[in-house]
Amino acid sequence: MATNSPIKVSEEVDQLISHAAHFLGRSKKDLVDAAVRDYIEAHRDELNASIQEVMHKLDGSNAAVVSMMTGYTKSELDELGGVPE
Repeated sequence: MATNSPIKVSEEVDQLISHAAHFLGRSKKDLVDAAVRDYIEAHRDELNASIQEVMHKLDGSNAAVVSMMTGYTKSELDELGGVPE
């Protein structure tokens, strides 16, 4: 099921998309869809490595989640009063 999720791009990029879609005989939507899928596939190893890095940092505690979201270390969070579990 397709959903409408508008994305914002610069005017220059919009023009590139429009021209490419025109000359390839595709809709802008189809062109962007294919481009994003190709980009993600080309960077799959990088994405997976990043996901694994995040998973290793999370230990199931609230402090780990807050640390990940804020960038503060667990010791910095403790200095600020800690994070209730």
